[in-house]
Amino acid sequence: MPEVLDPTISARLKRDDAGLVAAVVQQHDTGEVLMVGWMDDEALRRTLTEGRVTFWSRSREEYWRKGDTSGHAQYVKAVSIDCDGDALLVQVDQVGAACHTGTRTCFDAGGDLGAVVGERNQRSEEYR
Repeated sequence: MPEVLDPTISARLKRDDAGLVAAVVQQHDTGEVLMVGWMDDEALRRTLTEGRVTFWSRSREEYWRKGDTSGHAQYVKAVSIDCDGDALLVQVDQVGAACHTGTRTCFDAGGDLGAVVGERNQRSEEYR
């Protein structure tokens, strides 16, 4: 197992000032968005090579592998980088709750913000 992130992958990442990149976690078979975490090069290396998702905890300032204490593990199915290199999509098989509050997804608890719902018009159909 490599001890550093592949340099070709590392070179593609655009990190924030703390050296982190956002990682959106999605259930691989349903497309359900489960949570957002943060990764540095080491967390991403562990995620890519160990089959379980590892994050960098900004509050605890340490690595944490999802599920080690809760039992709610995330088993890696695929990891992709976005076109700008500033976000990752981590597709997983989620066991139990993804959110620290005990809910399946971190996006259940916040509630709908009441956005105006947009509709396609004929002109937008022409550009598909």
